[in-house]
Amino acid sequence: MAFLIRQTLIYAVPLMIVALAGVFAERSGIINLALEGMMIFGAFIGVVCMNVMMSLGWFDAVKASGNLWGAQWYLLLAMLVSALAGSIFSLLLAFAAINLKADQTIGGTALNMLAPAIVLFLVRITAKQNNLLLASGDSATWFMIKKSMWGFDKSYKLSVLGDAFLNKVYLTTYFCIFLFIVLSIILYKTKFGLRLRSCGENPQASASLGINVIRMRYAGVMISGALAGLGGCVFAVTTANCSANGDVAGFGFLALAVMIFGNWKPLPIALGALLFGLFKCIAASYATLDINGDGVFALANLGISSHLYRILPYLVTLIVLAFTSKASRAPKAEGIPYDPSRR
Repeated sequence: MAFLIRQTLIYAVPLMIVALAGVFAERSGIINLALEGMMIFGAFIGVVCMNVMMSLGWFDAVKASGNLWGAQWYLLLAMLVSALAGSIFSLLLAFAAINLKADQTIGGTALNMLAPAIVLFLVRITAKQNNLLLASGDSATWFMIKKSMWGFDKSYKLSVLGDAFLNKVYLTTYFCIFLFIVLSIILYKTKFGLRLRSCGENPQASASLGINVIRMRYAGVMISGALAGLGGCVFAVTTANCSANGDVAGFGFLALAVMIFGNWKPLPIALGALLFGLFKCIAASYATLDINGDGVFALANLGISSHLYRILPYLVTLIVLAFTSKASRAPKAEGIPYDPSRR
């Protein structure tokens, strides 16, 4: 059970933070279909950043000192750099949608095609192959937090929840949950959040109150890009074992589904991310999952084709959206270019 909770969180956390990225853009009035591309770009930049730190010997110094928490600070640095890169990459969408008033759906699709092409080109130049890996070691060695780091003896048995949240977990889980809560409060409980949401509902009315709609929409898209880039780095560290190959397994599109399922609201989005994360966990770990530990209810022994387990997350996405999309209420001005002359 602890393993199931832990793995579900590993898949749910990037979905949750990237879905919130979509909320910030679309609440400001800009459709962001480029979450997948921004994740791909953020994942690449994160792996490059960690490779640079390894080549400088920073991780070797941490290992020699015995301070196992030291690597976590470097992971945070890589996440921040990925967020910055995602924010910069999102300016392409913002400029096209806000200044050029281009079709936002086509612009997002173009970025989804551009990002993997750029990443694969850079990977081939730097790594001479199609996959960029860490210079040495793996994410389990460098970035996984074990119970001994909290001061528990190796023989000490934690409870199910203690084992799920304190043993063999990633710092990204705590950081992203905290960030999700803080940004949700900012979006719904602050003046900035109210102004941002008003620009996605009625930009002309917002402008009449002195709100700079263009600036707010730029802010929404750039925050969206930063969160998507951060989500890409989290995916690379936790799911892809610190590698970048121009692919994030469709997590960006799944995050869009989570956002629509959650009706552009943080709490339903978090619950939806846990649901999708659970099925993603089943798809990835069905061979080792055992409900009661005696092998009787092991998923691999139920006689179900492995292909069914692998398509579960995407099948569930289609089913859920088929039944919930009609009840979803998108921001009224979403996808409509802002024209100051209209009233």
